[in-house]
Amino acid sequence: MKLKTIAAATLFGCLCAGAVYAAGEVEKREGMMKQIGGSMGALAAISKGQKPFDAEAVKAAVTTISTNAKAFPDQFPAGTETGSAAAPAIWENFDDFKAKSAKLGADADKILANLPTDQAGVTTAMQTLGADCGTCHQTYRLKK
Repeated sequence: MKLKTIAAATLFGCLCAGAVYAAGEVEKREGMMKQIGGSMGALAAISKGQKPFDAEAVKAAVTTISTNAKAFPDQFPAGTETGSAAAPAIWENFDDFKAKSAKLGADADKILANLPTDQAGVTTAMQTLGADCGTCHQTYRLKK
């Protein structure tokens, strides 16, 4: 009888730990996506003239996008398919998802290598990065 109780408690603990792990991964990737969204928002404010051009703000925003885009595919391990806006297609077409994320990171790196020097340059950068984001979201983000 004691052995069954211990086995049941161990199994329950493992199941709970798996759920906590999955929830942690979902929160982590959602946080990274929110950072990218915040960075895009900062660039958009400059692009639209709502905020003055600030080279350091542009560099910080694009650096965040680059860093997070490169790390993003690692935030989608098996077992984290539910509980977020991530579409099942991510896990079904993971190589394509990784390629799209890599493209965003590479495009951000190109922008960092030739940092915009004015509002028009930020607008051009936004068009490139926004297209990358949109391409991925069309396929891999669930509609709310």
